[in-house]
Amino acid sequence: MASGSGSSISKLAAESETTTGGAAAAAGTAPNSDKMSWGTELWDQNENLSNHTNKGIDALDKLCNLLRDRAAIETEYAGKLRRLVKNYQPKKKEEEDNEFTSTQAIRNVLKEVGDLAGQREVVSETLLLQTIQGMTLLSKQLREDRKRCLAEGGNLQQNLTTQLSSLDRAKRNYEKAYRDSEKAVDNYKKADMDLNLSRAEVERYKTIMTSKIQQSDDAKNEYANQLQKTNNLQQQHFTILLPAVFNRLQELDEKRTRGIREFIIGAADVESSVAPIIARCMEGMVKAGESINEKEDSFKVIERYQSGFTPPTDIPFEDLSKLDPDAVQDSTYSNSTSHLLTVKGTISANKIKKRVGIFSLFGSTKEDFSDLPPNQRRKKLQAKIAELQQKISQETNARDGLMKMKIVYEANSSLGNPMTVEGQLNESEHKLEKLKIDLKKYQGYLDKANQLQTANNSPQANRNQLQNGHRASRHSNGSADDHHDDGDDQPDDAGSLSRSDSEDNVAQIQNGHNNNNNGSSASPESGLGTSHTSLPGSGQGSANENAIGEDAYYETEVEPLQPLGTCRALYPFEATSEGSIPMNEGEELQVIEIDQGDGWTRVRRANNSNGWDEGFVPTSYIECTLFA
Repeated sequence: MASGSGSSISKLAAESETTTGGAAAAAGTAPNSDKMSWGTELWDQNENLSNHTNKGIDALDKLCNLLRDRAAIETEYAGKLRRLVKNYQPKKKEEEDNEFTSTQAIRNVLKEVGDLAGQREVVSETLLLQTIQGMTLLSKQLREDRKRCLAEGGNLQQNLTTQLSSLDRAKRNYEKAYRDSEKAVDNYKKADMDLNLSRAEVERYKTIMTSKIQQSDDAKNEYANQLQKTNNLQQQHFTILLPAVFNRLQELDEKRTRGIREFIIGAADVESSVAPIIARCMEGMVKAGESINEKEDSFKVIERYQSGFTPPTDIPFEDLSKLDPDAVQDSTYSNSTSHLLTVKGTISANKIKKRVGIFSLFGSTKEDFSDLPPNQRRKKLQAKIAELQQKISQETNARDGLMKMKIVYEANSSLGNPMTVEGQLNESEHKLEKLKIDLKKYQGYLDKANQLQTANNSPQANRNQLQNGHRASRHSNGSADDHHDDGDDQPDDAGSLSRSDSEDNVAQIQNGHNNNNNGSSASPESGLGTSHTSLPGSGQGSANENAIGEDAYYETEVEPLQPLGTCRALYPFEATSEGSIPMNEGEELQVIEIDQGDGWTRVRRANNSNGWDEGFVPTSYIECTLFA
């Protein structure tokens, strides 16, 4: 039997009928096969049937190993697909590219490949848990049943062999007894005719003859008895007992053949069951490809990288014969730098007047995204505002839940102590207030960014950029005459793109709300005075630049700040950076500068040296009462 190939598995039953079925067996069936049985047709093929059933079970095991190896391949394939998806997943730094349709399509393809890997895992698991496990159990059961059938058939054959041996022994005894009796009869006849023998001798021969005849008759009867038993047993053996064993072997082999058929079909059904899902995965990949829109991606590239600046205007012709010779060098410098008014050049003045000192608490000095181009800055601010609004919504829901819990606890103290919720409620209120302050601050940043964009798009703003660039180059050369040039320089500076975002702070500075009695900066966010964080790129000992800054923003000595109201500390605060001061819970302080939208209020209190301590504290940590 050729059991080495997969195509021979379905023909195992047909190959068993090698002695009676001839041509019909080669075709896989026999005429009137439903009326034929192994017990009747193959009564003398015990050894062949034993070999055939063993080969059939071996074929079942071979199919089981085939499917097991295939399941292992499916598992390995699924694992490699999983690793493929993992290796090609976009990195965190690449998540910003997810807005492009091509990138989204690639992510969708990876998702479909992951789903495809899942279906291969389903095929593998189903084959292992259902098909292969069922085949293993069937093979074990068939081998046990075959062993019992063969053992029973062996016992029957042993009984028949024993009976045949008894019959053969009885026959030999009968033959020997019969020859002995014939010889005794001949001896008696000879003795009876011999006149020389006495009567006694003759009687002795007669007695021997009679005994041998009796022994012959007994052996004959025993032989006849054993022959009858043997015939009965042989008839029962070949017509009832052995056919029953062979029929059970036939049923066993048919069960094995039927199992192979069902398992092959079942394995195919497992594949067919996931085929629709795999087809949908393929459809998903096609849709992912069809969703790519090159025009939309091009527009998103513009939206991402568009700075919002207008191209530079024509450089005006400068007639050197009509210019002051001292201004030639400055004019050349201004023309060379007017083309370099990038985002950093246009808002560099912001860094001079921003209150950056207190931002060291949070690790960033560009929370308003002022280092980005206008369009990108507005996008970042809008995203930040949306994030804050979501956090406010979540925190509001959490606070409302805590309030409901507190009300329930107050109504029924057995459910819990309302004081345990009080601390969480206060913390939630504090967090919510801080989020609202941040939201208001970033909305202010967005409004100012929109105002700057409007000014940037006007023709007057383009002219101011060139003029301001010229003046900046002249001031950078340290010319005192240029610094005290025409009085219309100041209004131009106020209208240019290089002015500060913190115009409100500048107004307070010009009204005398900047320095204390010793002339140092009391506001960690104003950026003015001698703070080393106020002027990027300048050292603490740059007296010349400090003098220029003082001349630019105030010309008279600043009066001490007058209190705007009082405040009481709701929580203790530890000062952790320059410009802030500590306070204790319940402490009364004077308010000398209200919150500018950054979450900090400037306060003052008397010290033991008949002087004043001034600094910033978190607005959410105090309760203010302003003067009317």
